[in-house]
Amino acid sequence: MKSDIEIARETPLKKVKDVAESIGIPRDEVHNYGPFMAKIPLQLIDSEQVNKSNLILVTAITPTKAGVGKTTTSIGLSLGLNKIGKKAIVALREPSLGPVFGMKGGAAGGGRAQVLPMENINLHFTGDFHAVTTAHNTISALLDNYIYRVQGSGKQLKEVLWKRVLDVNDRSLRHIVTGLNGSANGIPQESGFDITAASELMAILCLAENESDLRRRIENILLGYTMDGNPFTVKDLGVAGAITVLMKDAIHPNLVQTTENTAAFVHGGPFANIAHGCNSVLATKMAMTYGDYVVTEAGFGADLGAEKFFNIKCRKSGIRAKLTVIVVTSQGLKMHGGIPETRIKEPDREGLISGLQNLEKHLDNLAMFGQTVVVAFNKYDFDREEEIDLVRQYCNRKGVRFAVNEAFYKGGEGAVELAEMVVDAIENEPSHELKFTYDDEDTIDKKIEKIAVNIYGARDVVFGEKAMKILKKIEGTDLEKMPVCIAKTQFSFSADPKAYGVAKNFRFKINDIIINQGAEFIVALAGEMVRMPGLPADPQAKRIDIVNGQIEGLS
Repeated sequence: MKSDIEIARETPLKKVKDVAESIGIPRDEVHNYGPFMAKIPLQLIDSEQVNKSNLILVTAITPTKAGVGKTTTSIGLSLGLNKIGKKAIVALREPSLGPVFGMKGGAAGGGRAQVLPMENINLHFTGDFHAVTTAHNTISALLDNYIYRVQGSGKQLKEVLWKRVLDVNDRSLRHIVTGLNGSANGIPQESGFDITAASELMAILCLAENESDLRRRIENILLGYTMDGNPFTVKDLGVAGAITVLMKDAIHPNLVQTTENTAAFVHGGPFANIAHGCNSVLATKMAMTYGDYVVTEAGFGADLGAEKFFNIKCRKSGIRAKLTVIVVTSQGLKMHGGIPETRIKEPDREGLISGLQNLEKHLDNLAMFGQTVVVAFNKYDFDREEEIDLVRQYCNRKGVRFAVNEAFYKGGEGAVELAEMVVDAIENEPSHELKFTYDDEDTIDKKIEKIAVNIYGARDVVFGEKAMKILKKIEGTDLEKMPVCIAKTQFSFSADPKAYGVAKNFRFKINDIIINQGAEFIVALAGEMVRMPGLPADPQAKRIDIVNGQIEGLS
């Protein structure tokens, strides 16, 4: 089969105004970024239409380095739904340049189930990531300037919490010292960089309801504490207006198209292992305004992205999923069944059956949220019918719908079975009322414990000294009512990335707590998780090039 980039280049693209018009968006409301990408004004969102739309969440079993194909399945399902005559739109996150040039080489789907133009989407797109990066670092610069100007006045800060961000995987920037080489260069202080996808401004962009809500949230960002222990925010710095100006365009959802020229909204890009892992509320609601069926995804496995989709995104926005699709592959199941990565393409009945325990744990978790589930088997060319039948029979015994997805090879035609299964489930057995894992009134440590014990399967939770210090600051304040966002490895239910399958009877350690007062959730860092990834031994950047005007190495 041809490569992703070859398929993308061979696909005749419609002008983005035509794509918009095909779903009912007036042409004069389309703000072009070239002929094939556009911003759509958030004012077009219609709450009444949103409530009529059928939202479908796509999640997955615990990911492995072999991949699962969740984005490809999400796009493929939207293609399949359109193929059977439904008006369907897909709503996804934007790729981060860090993984694109690090591990992935791209994150716009694959094969015949992609969002296009994939080179633009994978690279600078409409500039949203750059806007977040610039806005975040402008706060950093203004905060440092404040600290420099008030030294000796009694107005200085006792503790600074705000770091910098960059959309590059760079482990050397995790911990730095700024203000060196003389007083003219500022006040020496410890700092560091997170990746842009972990920026609180990225989370704010993805959770804001409108421009005024964006500004309100920016004002509330906690930057540090004064000498007398009071919180110091962006509002105290007096620059919320300037930061909102830097993000005034980024807040509007981006419209592109699929390999079959159907509409796709791609907007916002928080990671699910270090942030909340969902595309923007605004893009989801825009898609629900114009689509009868809307497919969206949440990053990594259901213990991360789906948990945060329900407990954070749904809780804060009021949207609800009619159905959840969980993606499995034979490779992923075998790795969770103890089969070495070098052998996962080979037949292994026992390894596959053992790996089904991972799927079972995710199914049980989704049932606790009240979700009706369809299992989508993402088929590869080496998959054998007898192994697919093993998974199908398992799902039949569990009373869970099962469908094979071949959208990677066949586009929408390859996802018809999945689309028909999804429509049947929504019409005859939609999800029950959403049940959250914890209550707003629970303390932060209790919320973390409920997720760790009930979703991950931990024995208990242990809080490190640094985490305990922050919990004491939160205790008794309005911050306690916020949801929690646990940052942990994506490769395991536990905080140990090597604990494949279903980790059991483990202690879950929280080392640090980060207060995202503007985004309105509390981040808990588990295990060795860091918010600035490093590059692998063989970065994808080595294969990315431009030859005769054509980009190579993206996938």
